[in-house]
Amino acid sequence: MAIYSGIIILLCSGVINGVKASKPNFLLFLADDLGIGDIGCFGNSTISTPNIDRLASEGVKLTHHISASAVCTPSRAAFMTGRYPIRSGMSGHDGGYAVLVFTAVSGGLPPNEITFPKVLKEQGYTTGLIGKWHLGVNCESRNDFCHHPLNHGFDYYYGMPLSITTDCAGSRSSEVHVSYQNKLWFYAQLYFVALVTLAACKLMNLLTVKWKTLIFLSICGISIFMYYFAPYVFYKYWNCILMRNFEVTEQPVDLERSADRLVKESKAFITRNKNGPFLLLVSFLHVHSPHYTSEKFRGKSKHSMYGDNIEEMDWLIGEILDSLDQEDLVNDTVTYFTSDHGANLEITDWSDQVTGSNGIYRGGKGMGGLEGGIRVPGIFRWPGVLPAGTEVDQPTSLMDIFTTVITIGGGQVPQDRIIDGKNILPLMQRLGPHQQHEFMFHYCLDQLHAARWHDVSSGTVWKVHYVLPRFIPEGSGICRGHKVCPCSGKMVVYQVPPLLFNLSNDPSEKYPIPPESTSYGQVLQKTQEAVAAHNLTIGSVPQQLYGSNNRWSPGLQLCCGIFPFCSCNKEDD
Repeated sequence: MAIYSGIIILLCSGVINGVKASKPNFLLFLADDLGIGDIGCFGNSTISTPNIDRLASEGVKLTHHISASAVCTPSRAAFMTGRYPIRSGMSGHDGGYAVLVFTAVSGGLPPNEITFPKVLKEQGYTTGLIGKWHLGVNCESRNDFCHHPLNHGFDYYYGMPLSITTDCAGSRSSEVHVSYQNKLWFYAQLYFVALVTLAACKLMNLLTVKWKTLIFLSICGISIFMYYFAPYVFYKYWNCILMRNFEVTEQPVDLERSADRLVKESKAFITRNKNGPFLLLVSFLHVHSPHYTSEKFRGKSKHSMYGDNIEEMDWLIGEILDSLDQEDLVNDTVTYFTSDHGANLEITDWSDQVTGSNGIYRGGKGMGGLEGGIRVPGIFRWPGVLPAGTEVDQPTSLMDIFTTVITIGGGQVPQDRIIDGKNILPLMQRLGPHQQHEFMFHYCLDQLHAARWHDVSSGTVWKVHYVLPRFIPEGSGICRGHKVCPCSGKMVVYQVPPLLFNLSNDPSEKYPIPPESTSYGQVLQKTQEAVAAHNLTIGSVPQQLYGSNNRWSPGLQLCCGIFPFCSCNKEDD
């Protein structure tokens, strides 16, 4: 009888809550700057996204899916670690930068952080990253690769270590610190005029300064100017690069061919590892500016190059999904799709394109805790385990991917640190009521701008805003003159008293709850208590995105060829 009982236990342990006995593969799609209102299954009727829509119809759609930040680097750090970026020093700081700005900086995702591919690798998974990284490369030398994907749990990497910008296109104006570049050029001109004036005075015997002194001042001025200005002059060559593992294979990257290359690499990875288990993260360059789209998709959409870019990305997703079909891996693969944050709505000198859509949600990229900057599309598909064509409207987070993927893959969630992500598999399986995130905290850099409370007793989601961007012009929804809205200072409005919204009834955040109402005081007190408790869990860690950690260093510059004229193409070899 004991033998039969043991057999039954073994059989039952193979399928728990519909989870299959063998370890599934993971195929994760991460878009860049894609708005929740840009795709069909989340309400867009004018941009064609049949492959993303197919995932939604065959899986679970997360309609209250939240990014931990409204800009790239912090959001991706939280996604990889399951932790608020402020815990790893990846949040940025006022007076610094919100993201990593060059490949040759010492900042990045700290080596002591644990990522989900690192845990799954220990469970026998082959792990790969294709596409954008934007979490750092080196620490102290140009080949220590302390922040590189291969030192954060990936077995294979192919893509861009930084991010695509208009500077990578070459034919358009810069979008990287344009005001800073203009200031540098202005001061350089003043310095040049001063030197010419001194030289003229010397020639007219109005000054007794020595020629050696003028030459020394000229050399010093040119050296200082070139140190600060060179990263922008050579930006395309030093930052728009393609890597395979630790090797630079194309510098600068050929944007015309990048999409085809990324999809071919993704399909090849799936084919190589079809016997599994594998984890593949496809981190798209789409739809970050300059919205560069290959010729076969240009002019195909109704929304200029932005729409073309989305439709090309959807095609890439379809090609990769076809590989799962061809290898008969669909039922054995957990597929996930999302964006790192909301669409960029800012109108600046470098942008002449149609901007994205965040649907009914207010705000966009870089706008702290506003819903449009952090509400993102979320889709999970796992045939036979997750019910097809269903929706989950409870708050979930990109940080949940860490815990959910590790749990499904048979790993152990780290116990030596605070993990903010939750396992949302039971929630998606609808196995009874599951309260995952009672509270969420929304940062702009390291400033807490808002907090969200899911009151499970009433099913209501409340949101408290402590700080909001100061839009210019007022009511425009943009911070004119800024690539993204600042997080503090004169360009924000501190809400005294805080603004309160009922997101369940008012997801567009149009109608604040009056402070004199009964619910206002109750919700604010509950939220303030949660914020105070959360603040006690935030420790002091090295800040990765400001100061010397986010300043260009020639000793860290990746270079294929002769510095500073770095250039090569090994992709055609």
